[in-house]
Amino acid sequence: MIKATFYLSCCTILLSSFHPTREVPLEPGSPLPKSEVACTDISGKEISLATAKGTNGLLVIFGSNQCPYMLRNQERLRNICQYASKNKIGVIMVNSNEAARTGSESFAAMKQYASSQQFSWYYVVDRNAVLANAFDANHTPECFLFDKNSRLAYKGGIDDSPGNADAVKTRLLQNAINEMLAGKPVSINTSHSLGCNIKRNL
Repeated sequence: MIKATFYLSCCTILLSSFHPTREVPLEPGSPLPKSEVACTDISGKEISLATAKGTNGLLVIFGSNQCPYMLRNQERLRNICQYASKNKIGVIMVNSNEAARTGSESFAAMKQYASSQQFSWYYVVDRNAVLANAFDANHTPECFLFDKNSRLAYKGGIDDSPGNADAVKTRLLQNAINEMLAGKPVSINTSHSLGCNIKRNL
């Protein structure tokens, strides 16, 4: 009996050592996670979040090529990324759709999509959804804004109407950028992100 109990205890410890760490949602004020992880950009260069960060902060957007919500938000995405860049906030779009990497979310498809949308910011492959898991990101598009000290200032959607640009009442992300740059607390620092599910490998 004692030997059996000892054996079971050893097995439990061994199995627990292989159990993956559960990622928790980032809350406002949290530090930028996985900042040194290198991801392949569509340019072919290896880029980390730390590399992409600008003088005034970093905007991380989890995106994709074919999601209907990405297509509905194309113009809004371009505008907010350009606005962030103009204000010395680094911009990086992250594709974490590992389960669709041989099809619509392939590296070649990413390059084609970025070219068609005239991206002037990084668009990287998130191998095995490492960044998505660290951020607890689940949708495309889903946005995370970090300040100059690499602390989370805002997370969520671009605005309050992801499905219909004509119905937008509050430009949540732009307001967050403005308040952050002004040194003010972000009044709405979290919003619901609506989009396609990130396709992780099971």
